[in-house]
Amino acid sequence: MFGLFFLGSLYLERVLGYDPLEIGLAFLPVALAIGILSVGASERLVMRFGAKPVLLVGQALIVGGLVLFAITPVHSSYVSNLLAPMLLLGIGAGLSFPSLMGLAMSSATAEDSGLASGLVNTSLQVGGALGLAVLATLSATRTDNLLAGGTSPDAALTSGFHLAFWIGAGLVTAAIAITALVVRTRPHLAEAERLEELEPELEGEPAYWEAA
Repeated sequence: MFGLFFLGSLYLERVLGYDPLEIGLAFLPVALAIGILSVGASERLVMRFGAKPVLLVGQALIVGGLVLFAITPVHSSYVSNLLAPMLLLGIGAGLSFPSLMGLAMSSATAEDSGLASGLVNTSLQVGGALGLAVLATLSATRTDNLLAGGTSPDAALTSGFHLAFWIGAGLVTAAIAITALVVRTRPHLAEAERLEELEPELEGEPAYWEAA
């Protein structure tokens, strides 16, 4: 997810020619979807269905968004090719991160909740940084190889970005398998109540999208 903001911005700038303001507006659907779902919608879904099912749906939407990004044409149209994956990623993140936080914190005691939430946020930031480093390196390597073979700059850049998005989609698919097979949950109501209890404590923590 974090790699998308960096590599997606480069794609919009270097291939499609967007200026900084246009890039920000292009990613606005992601931020709006996350914000709308974070204002209680995710919590109500967790209360009704449980954190694990909500997390699985969110991860599946993220995979769908990354796959759509990975098959965009070189000179794509925002409305036709980019808006749908932006919305899928925003909704997926808006469902996944609160559910993930609730699951991670569900077994923490009141005394350890601050430490546990800090570990979760640190894991998100470090994981995002490492993922971005790997994806950017692989993307740049593929682009350089294509340029050396005579491919046009726009096509080479787009192919490199596509590789990164495919790898990202594969990693989130692996996360879906881990979630389905490994994660154990508490009763739905207990998960939602725990998420409510944590909200005041998490206000001082960096939001998960700030790393982007």
